[in-house]
Amino acid sequence: MSPPRTFHPLSRALHWTMAAAIVAMLFIGVGMASTVSGARTFLLPAHRSLGVVLLALAAVRLGVRLARRAPPLPLPEDMPAWQRRAAGASQIVLYVLMFTIPIVGWAMLSAGGYPVTLLGGLQLPSIAPQSPALHAALRRAHTYLALLLFGVFLQHLAAALFHLLIRRDDVFASMAPRWGRRRSG
Repeated sequence: MSPPRTFHPLSRALHWTMAAAIVAMLFIGVGMASTVSGARTFLLPAHRSLGVVLLALAAVRLGVRLARRAPPLPLPEDMPAWQRRAAGASQIVLYVLMFTIPIVGWAMLSAGGYPVTLLGGLQLPSIAPQSPALHAALRRAHTYLALLLFGVFLQHLAAALFHLLIRRDDVFASMAPRWGRRRSG
């Protein structure tokens, strides 16, 4: 059986849903960091709830990725080896960050003694001991990891658009078949 040419439909749906949620989360995070008004009152619970949703989606996405055969990336043959390695590494970094950032945020709130209450009223258990020093360290880590995610996300987006608009190869089509130019043969 030959490997699939595109990602499984559930993988594609999770990819695009998470991409939109991550963009929303980055904007909410920036809004929380720069807002001292009443908007923060709404943004904070939304940020926490969306973080938990993203963590759950990341787990489902990883499960689907492990259960379904992913297509080999249709990287062009003339693409330099370092770019091929960077493409693979960026996917790994994105997966690590999709798990790490929400867990660090949850631990940060736990260390600060803040309950993680979702929009529906569900309260998650604490996962770290209360400690002002730990809270401060995790807050810095959460911020730096979010900035790293933003950078890797922008690189991922730039590479996808480069393959779609400039190279016009099959790379983008593996995640969005209707947008790609499939070559026969």
